[in-house]
Amino acid sequence: MKRRQRTEILINSTSDLLALLSKQIEDRYETTVTQDPNPGLVMVKVRETAAQSLFYLGEVLVTECKVQINDATGIGLIQGDESKKAYHLAVIDAAYTAGLTETSGWEALLQLESEKLASDRKKDVLKLMGTKVDFETMDND
Repeated sequence: MKRRQRTEILINSTSDLLALLSKQIEDRYETTVTQDPNPGLVMVKVRETAAQSLFYLGEVLVTECKVQINDATGIGLIQGDESKKAYHLAVIDAAYTAGLTETSGWEALLQLESEKLASDRKKDVLKLMGTKVDFETMDND
């Protein structure tokens, strides 16, 4: 599983999964926080579809944290004021960067979480589609 996909699953998952995976690493390895979770602002770049030009839509509040395990640095960056999630993401990222053996067992957990998130999204879309108006069926009298 690629880093981007893994991070997307972790960000959208419950805090329980993040805490569980992070705790597995914290219990077995020395984790050093090199940058405490702190808020910041990031500019959001968007591509305008007609002219294909880039512009900055505005700023978004994020929380960033950096952790080190065995000379491997992990970064946790999440939208909003989420200090605990940023820390857990950093620990998990450092574990993958360090190539720790525990990470191989996480693939199945992440795949299950990905399927659960996809199912939840599908339910939300179906619920939303129930409110959609079909203008084709309206009378043109």
